[in-house]
Amino acid sequence: MTPAVHEISTLPSLSGGLFAFFFDVDGTLATIQPQPEMVAIPASVRQHLQQLSNLNHGALALVSGRPIAQLDELVAPLEASAAGVHGAERRDASGRIHRHSLPADVAQTLQRELQETLDQWPGTQLEAKGMAFALHYRRAMAYEQAVIKLAQDAVARFPGLALQPGKCVVELKPQGIDKGAAIREFMREAPFAGRIPVFVGDDLTDEQGFLAVNALGGISVKVGEGSSYARYRLSSVDAVWSWLEQLLLQSKHDNVGKESRL
Repeated sequence: MTPAVHEISTLPSLSGGLFAFFFDVDGTLATIQPQPEMVAIPASVRQHLQQLSNLNHGALALVSGRPIAQLDELVAPLEASAAGVHGAERRDASGRIHRHSLPADVAQTLQRELQETLDQWPGTQLEAKGMAFALHYRRAMAYEQAVIKLAQDAVARFPGLALQPGKCVVELKPQGIDKGAAIREFMREAPFAGRIPVFVGDDLTDEQGFLAVNALGGISVKVGEGSSYARYRLSSVDAVWSWLEQLLLQSKHDNVGKESRL
């Protein structure tokens, strides 16, 4: 795990290189809210993402625990490549969707049993994502251990499941699925292939992504406090927004320089 690095100036310059950008959403591009449906990304940030994608020929993807449909709503009108539900569903640059699903009987049984239990714990919330389930307890911290135990019991009963802890949430997803695997898949495809990956995330769910990017010789950036495999750090979502703005200015400057040499 790396020590904290807090200032934007300490991040390496991205001037002159070919980069592929990967962003988590909640806690990275958007501030975390008490309920997932309350999250929003400012219009200026969405515009900056669109510009960054254009300047890098579409080599930008969202990598999130949210389903792709929700990601599209959050970043509209941007239409980006995306890995949703921690990579259980992935849309490549050509628009093709790749999905890893739970067996229908397992998904139905899990949803019914999880909902019945969480209904007894006020403030907890079940988010059914089709191929995964998120058990939220941000508004019911007294039930944290009970929710975690519920998730652990589900994994013990259904061997095809894996447990993914996060910030005030624990998720159940298909085994073998994580953000690192999703990033590696993107990096084997156009327009990402041959570029240096840059991944920005904030949560435990992003650590596999940091490891994948580190192994590929890329730039991994953790948002906020806490130990991490990321090699660099930004202090907050606001710092991410500021860094994104600086990155765009540098990218535009580089492009002007290239055109003047033609």
